[in-house]
Amino acid sequence: MISQPRRHRRRPSLTPLIDIVFLLLVFFMVASRFGLEGAVPLPLRGGNEVQSAELHVIRISPDLLVYNGQRLNAQELVSTLTHVQAERLIMRAMDGADVQTVIDVAALLTDNGFTNLVLVE
Repeated sequence: MISQPRRHRRRPSLTPLIDIVFLLLVFFMVASRFGLEGAVPLPLRGGNEVQSAELHVIRISPDLLVYNGQRLNAQELVSTLTHVQAERLIMRAMDGADVQTVIDVAALLTDNGFTNLVLVE
């Protein structure tokens, strides 16, 4: 009887497993978001709840801003509103205006010192 040489069991290599784990770790670190999201606090009111002696209504549409019937761009709006710093500004999104446009207008107003903003439906 011819004896065959004993085969040594091969141990599985852990190197590819470790490489994959590190690649997944790097992927999730790069793909995740760090830090807090920016937020513009806006009190939300129903359409009939806002009543004042003088209303300051900003209608926001996709391509223009209308303040009390007057068409303005963003910088003209800020310069027009300088006399109403303490008053409540009512923002109303018109048909076709997306959320980002409303947030941009709200951020522009809060950056220029307007803190009393109300978003109505």
